[in-house]
Amino acid sequence: MARKMECIAMLLAGGQGSRLGILTKNIAKPAVPYGGKYRIIDFPLSNCVNSGISTVGVLTQYQPLELNDYIGNGQPWDLDRANGGVHILSPYQQIKGSEWYKGTANAIYQNITFIDRYNPEYVAILSGDHIYKMDYSKMLDYHKEKDAACTIAMLEVPWEEASRFGLMLTDDDNKIAEFEEKPKNPRSNKASMGVYIFTWSKLRQYLIDDEANPNSSNDFGHDVIPAMHNAGEKMYAYLFDGYWKDVGTIDSLWEANLDLLNPKVDLDLSDPTWKIYSKTPTAPPHYVAGSATVQNSMIGEGSQVYGELDFSILFHNVTVEEGAVVRDSIVMPGTVIKSGAVVQYAIVAENAVIEANAVVGERPEDMANLDDWGVAVVGAGVTVGKGAHVAPKAMVDADVKGAE
Repeated sequence: MARKMECIAMLLAGGQGSRLGILTKNIAKPAVPYGGKYRIIDFPLSNCVNSGISTVGVLTQYQPLELNDYIGNGQPWDLDRANGGVHILSPYQQIKGSEWYKGTANAIYQNITFIDRYNPEYVAILSGDHIYKMDYSKMLDYHKEKDAACTIAMLEVPWEEASRFGLMLTDDDNKIAEFEEKPKNPRSNKASMGVYIFTWSKLRQYLIDDEANPNSSNDFGHDVIPAMHNAGEKMYAYLFDGYWKDVGTIDSLWEANLDLLNPKVDLDLSDPTWKIYSKTPTAPPHYVAGSATVQNSMIGEGSQVYGELDFSILFHNVTVEEGAVVRDSIVMPGTVIKSGAVVQYAIVAENAVIEANAVVGERPEDMANLDDWGVAVVGAGVTVGKGAHVAPKAMVDADVKGAE
């Protein structure tokens, strides 16, 4: 029997992230690179460690190989523990057969035995695909203070965006009175962040009951949480007022990366009191040549810049040749941008080659019709040929023939 833990975390990392298109063709969404040296899953993992939660189950499903390899034994996050630590939890064969995780609640249900090993008082259920820094220990203190069965982290969002979220109506004490799931005419702007703390003895029974219900979609938001609310359980909202971004679309991933270059955005990755840990490559320092022009950009280890770089993020081992221009873009590891090429308002995935004089993306101010503008995406390992053009909004997952 493992040593009893007050609180353990279960991190839902099995999502495909289909709205990210070719960026998640071969990897799970939480493994998508972010911010010049991180992957999205680094944020909830680091939040756990910084909050004093040392037992984390990572539930994987879609294209798990790279994510599993990245997490490994958890050493970069100090989760290589003799007791607790990080555990990869994939769907597995049982006596009654094997099945994929059918929904978020079913994923936790299938791992009740894992949770019971630690006999926790509380369980934090976290999404593996959001960018934010949060002290879960403060939320846990709030949960205990309210003697709640369930506490849901909430964020006040702009009213014009509220219909995109699951919303909560609360009383003056932040007790949850009602839920609205992506309503057309929202009555609240308090959005769920996908961060929950449950009292385990309560949640355990609701998971068993939900699994036994043939009409359930086995989802926390649609089934388990409404069931708890309808049964009169004490449910509270915990107000979070920091930076939080759901990076589920190409535009939001692009924006979240470039937010790191905006001093007005409240996401400080250099804060020594709340470090974001990651598995970093072994590479030499980056090199900026005398021929280069660099403005307001981040450059990863091992990258070499000989051309022009403006308001962009380069991951490790990227090469920007002399005469090449990169503006307002994210360039992932191992990519080469050759002389005369222009990459603007784009995301270029790992190990791509942008050949000489190719153009990827357009500036919105150069578009005749703004409705046609969007972030251009070049997939992993793709070569964009000499003089070729990748249009705004395009998603290219096969080599593009050169025009020269």
